[in-house]
Amino acid sequence: MKQEPRLKLNIGCGFDKKPGWVNVDQFAACAPDQILDIEEVPWPWPNNSADEVLLSHVLEHVGTSTKNYLDIIKEIWRVCCNGARVEIRLPHPRHDYFLIDPTHVRAIHPRSFEHFSQRRNREWQEVGSPATPLGLYLDIDFDVEGIQQVLAPKWAERVRNGEISQTEIRDKMEDMNNVVMEFTVILKAVKLQG
Repeated sequence: MKQEPRLKLNIGCGFDKKPGWVNVDQFAACAPDQILDIEEVPWPWPNNSADEVLLSHVLEHVGTSTKNYLDIIKEIWRVCCNGARVEIRLPHPRHDYFLIDPTHVRAIHPRSFEHFSQRRNREWQEVGSPATPLGLYLDIDFDVEGIQQVLAPKWAERVRNGEISQTEIRDKMEDMNNVVMEFTVILKAVKLQG
């Protein structure tokens, strides 16, 4: 039986369209391949149809209610096949770039995606953590494969010049605003084979 090619979804593409991807946006002005308001679920793609999903500076604009936001996360998981790569780029919630855009409705911390990992959820249960095990509650599962942070230019320059160590910059990131400008989280969809 011949397997259909899997989709590569560039959700909320804006004007950054990618060749070979299905470029999706709610605004016709950016001429996407498909017009879709991702807050309206279910999405039009079948279960397990995507190998790759990109959401670049999208999630901070959607999900004014927790239910709506979680519905979007569930849809991402639903359309992903097992092992699909999901790349999510976001402004850091402690940077002015997040604060100055009036269309940003949701602050998202890079580590918040751990809540959708059933492995992490079970680890939390074992140690009695009060963290919300959303992977288990929603019956979805994403492994967090990596988190990359982009430092604000002045901090990046200080690191390059050797004026501040990686340890010191980590401390600054926890204590100060405007250190990290944006971040990228790489997720892998985990689904039972069968």
